[in-house]
Amino acid sequence: MSKRNVTVRMKADYEYEAVNPQGNVVQIDMYDAPAKKAQSPMDLLLSAVGGCASVDAVLMMKKKRREIVDFSVEVEGIRNDGVPAFYTDIHLKFILISPNATEEEFEKVVALSVDKYCSVASSLKSRLTYSSEVKRPG
Repeated sequence: MSKRNVTVRMKADYEYEAVNPQGNVVQIDMYDAPAKKAQSPMDLLLSAVGGCASVDAVLMMKKKRREIVDFSVEVEGIRNDGVPAFYTDIHLKFILISPNATEEEFEKVVALSVDKYCSVASSLKSRLTYSSEVKRPG
């Protein structure tokens, strides 16, 4: 087993930043448009699953020696109306522009990428634990 971690720190009431041990920073905010400057945690979840599934899909197509002119994935989440407003459904639409790829092989690659290799998609079913601590200043 391997362990990963990030630290999320408050910058303002609706602004946070997440930092990994390598110092990579992701800005997070909970503002509505037009004040929004960064993705919300729920946006980041969609970005994470889309990014994770994309990497494997692209690598598998390249392994098949398919030329990739362009690649994207549009990720749409439908949220529950209650609290918490979790995603009830997430749809990923993979779009490949390639002169020598077939619809059938790309469909198989996408299924493998999402269902077998994407750690983020698998993590949506994971056990979640938590703890808390109060520290005094100084």
